[in-house]
Amino acid sequence: MNGIDKITDRIARDAEQECAAIDSRSSTQAAEIRAGYTALAESDYAEAVENGKKAAAERIGRMNGVAELEARQRKLAAKQAMLDKAFDLAMEKLLALPEPQYVELLSSLAVRASTTGREALVFSRQDRPRYGKKVVLAANARLEAQGRTGGLTLSEESREFTGGLYVQDGKVETNCTFRTLVRMLREQMAAEVADILFENKK
Repeated sequence: MNGIDKITDRIARDAEQECAAIDSRSSTQAAEIRAGYTALAESDYAEAVENGKKAAAERIGRMNGVAELEARQRKLAAKQAMLDKAFDLAMEKLLALPEPQYVELLSSLAVRASTTGREALVFSRQDRPRYGKKVVLAANARLEAQGRTGGLTLSEESREFTGGLYVQDGKVETNCTFRTLVRMLREQMAAEVADILFENKK
C-alpha cells in the first residue's frame, strides 16, 4: 500500500468513527428531546384534566345551587298558594253564614268601630236591603246594653263590595268590609296559619 492509499484509508476510518460518534450523539439528543416533550405533554395533559375536573366541579356546584334555589322558590310559591286558599276559604265561610250569625257578626263589627254611637252604617248593594235595618237595630241594642249611645242609622248610600260594612261619621269612616278584615287577619296570623298548614310538611 503506497502512501496515498494509507492516507485515504485513514481518512475513511476517521470519517466513519466521526460519523458513528455524531450518530450516537444525535440518537442521545433525540431521545432526550423526545423524553422532554413527552414529559411536557403528560404534564399539560394532567393539568388539562385537573382544570377540567375543577371546571366540572364548579359547574356542578353552580347547577346544584340553581336547582336548590328553584326548589326553594317553588316550595315558597306552593305555600303561598295554600295560604291564599286558606284565607279565600275563610272569606267564603263568612259570606255563607246563616242570616242570624251574619247579622250578629255585622252588628258586632259596627259596635266595635263606633265611637259616638251616632254613626251611619254603609252596606253593600246586595246586603243593604236584606240586612241593613236588622244590623242597625242589633247594633244599637248592643250599644245600649253596654251603657253607650245607641243611635246608629242606616246610610242611604250603598257601595260595590262583598260582605261587611263601613261605619261612617261625617267624612271619617272605618272600613269593616270582609275583604279588609281578612287581609288584616292575614297580616297578623299568616305565620300562625302557616305553622298549622305546614307543621307536617317540613
